[in-house]
Amino acid sequence: MLNVMRLRMLCELHRRGTLAEVAQALSYTPSAVSQQLSLLERETGVTLFERVGRGVRLTDDAVGLVAHAEAVLARLEQAESELAAAQPQIRGTLRVASFQSVVVELAPPALTLLAERHPQLRVEISHREVGPAYSALLSHQFDVILGEEYPGLPDEIRVGVDRADLVRDRLCLAVPATGPWASVPTVLADLRAAPWALDPADSPTGAWGRAVCRAAGFEPPIAFENSDPLLQAHLVSSGHAVAFIPALIAGRHQGGVQLIGLPGDPHRTLHTAVRDGRAAHPAVRAFRAALAEVASERAAIPVARWLDDA
Repeated sequence: MLNVMRLRMLCELHRRGTLAEVAQALSYTPSAVSQQLSLLERETGVTLFERVGRGVRLTDDAVGLVAHAEAVLARLEQAESELAAAQPQIRGTLRVASFQSVVVELAPPALTLLAERHPQLRVEISHREVGPAYSALLSHQFDVILGEEYPGLPDEIRVGVDRADLVRDRLCLAVPATGPWASVPTVLADLRAAPWALDPADSPTGAWGRAVCRAAGFEPPIAFENSDPLLQAHLVSSGHAVAFIPALIAGRHQGGVQLIGLPGDPHRTLHTAVRDGRAAHPAVRAFRAALAEVASERAAIPVARWLDDA
């Protein structure tokens, strides 16, 4: 009988390419990973990988074994989910990875609901950006991750992942309520000289924001480049910048921010993702339900007016 933990290491090696990365993902030393994979080779009786530079390349036999191993791991998680569903109460620990705006706006009220309904369920939340979070999900470091998808930037389809859309969150132009940039523009190009707060260009959010400005005929002069939406909202409310802000974030700064609808009414889609074998676990289902309940109550933030198309 093949060892399940060693099979999991092989799957990680297929995904990551180096023993060092596998060791880091699974909290082992590289030498321990190498030793376990060598034992797996003895168990199978075939060569599983070849060294290439600093990394390794899996053989055809190993790639075929990975496919079987991933199916085995998914079935084991399905079995765990069925056993958990047969229990009278939802209990245990749920490990969640989320980016900042969801942690701030949706997680606290969702945790309150879960504490009332399932007091024996413990939820641990870590801050991660979406890309690294997916990698950690597939490595079993997290049970649930929260992600986002921006218009024109579709999320990658990942094998073995169950994604559920949570809410469509309107993307708005935010200008200060007072100060030199407080006048509501007619078209976006009216803000070609304004100081902008945008995410870095190599992020989906930053790429989308720059594309919107360029489609309006100008390159945004970026005074504040950062990936913190709360900081961007604060910069707008304090009169120092204009920005594109999701409605969920803008709701907390309505006193100092004017929200303006963009042509085409763009939205980002917030979603949860779990491994296929974990989707039916009662803790996952309870967490998803609490988030959806909170999100439906908070997403309908009105805008003051709409920009013209041209």
